[in-house]
Amino acid sequence: MIALLLLSLLALIALGLPIAYSLGLSVLFYVALSDGLLLLSLPVRLMAGFDSYALMSLPLFILMGQLMNASRITARLIDFSMLLAGRFRGGLGLVNVLASMLFGGISGSSASDTASIGSVLIPEMERRGYRKEVASGITVASSTMGMVIPPSIPMVLYGVVAQQSIGRLFLAGVLPGVMVGVFQLGLVRMLAAHSPADSRQISVREAARRTVRSLPVLAMPFVVVGAVVTGIATATESAALGALYAALAGFLLTRALTAHGLWHGLRSTAITSSKIMIVIALSQAYTWILALERVPEALAAYIVDLGLSATGTLLLINLFVLAAGTVIDVSPAILLLTPVFAPALEGLGVSPVLFGVLLVAGLAVGACTPPVGTCLNVCAAVADLDIATIFRGAAPFLLANAAMLVLVTVFPQIALWLPERLMP
Repeated sequence: MIALLLLSLLALIALGLPIAYSLGLSVLFYVALSDGLLLLSLPVRLMAGFDSYALMSLPLFILMGQLMNASRITARLIDFSMLLAGRFRGGLGLVNVLASMLFGGISGSSASDTASIGSVLIPEMERRGYRKEVASGITVASSTMGMVIPPSIPMVLYGVVAQQSIGRLFLAGVLPGVMVGVFQLGLVRMLAAHSPADSRQISVREAARRTVRSLPVLAMPFVVVGAVVTGIATATESAALGALYAALAGFLLTRALTAHGLWHGLRSTAITSSKIMIVIALSQAYTWILALERVPEALAAYIVDLGLSATGTLLLINLFVLAAGTVIDVSPAILLLTPVFAPALEGLGVSPVLFGVLLVAGLAVGACTPPVGTCLNVCAAVADLDIATIFRGAAPFLLANAAMLVLVTVFPQIALWLPERLMP
């Protein structure tokens, strides 16, 4: 029967059915052909999928990102990034990566990062001589930091599924996320060794003005993450605080947020959250069937029988996650893979927090690879290019993500050092 469950899911996905409905129909096929009495328990399992206080933070973090987008803070972040890197060779490429690093730490969403940064910088980079596919590729690849640098919506989702501290997960993502940014900055510099530097000089007064204008925006991730880490607020309360901060920034600071923008943000948040909740409910039912069939235990026993070390097992799982990310979107992949792999890794002594960072970081790469890649599709709409062309431009910069995955797997303290020090 387990073969029917897995093969029916793969077949439905291959037919182009949305992942949520594929999960639900697979469960119905299994129940109909095995024990009809399981149907009585199905509604309870569906409700259990989103009966979680911590899960309330998810729509609030989504709302925070929506309001920051509507507040048009992107221009301030780009101005600040130009101040730091614009005068170097390949300056706009460096600015693109820096702006993505800063914006990812504010919105918590790679897709938002791609749309906001890309709509401003891709045309400007093309005007200054960058090939459009390279400009688009840098934008897509650098957006992966939005899933790793806190606050991160996928980290919240993993924390709920794996029942791990969201604060610890946020802290664990800081150094790996910054590492990706630093590696990508180095790649941009190497590839732009012969490009002209930005000749424009910025006065001390202008530099001070840009810095002051950016400080309230740059403070956002410190307010949100700091409230959780210090114990002032739970993750849910911190998300509400972030949404309020974003609204105040839009109305009072940039004055770009309007009543219509607020309504649009609330509407988009409701739609996005509803889609995620449907996936969560149906994936909960699917993983319940997997648990009944003892799939996690069987996989754990199989992995132990391979005789690999914890590091070797993690490297193998990293490859599987990278492959899965090419065909499954981030949220469903987290919901499906966490209950399958987490028990096996726990038996090998691997920290669930470390696995969370590696899982989210690996799936972030999947968001930039065809055919499903969410960020690729967003960038295709912004840049008016096909996803294959954008992926060719992004591929060299995604090597930074691969390097980070290997280093964090081999040296787990890169991810675990901050949470162990600040939230022991």
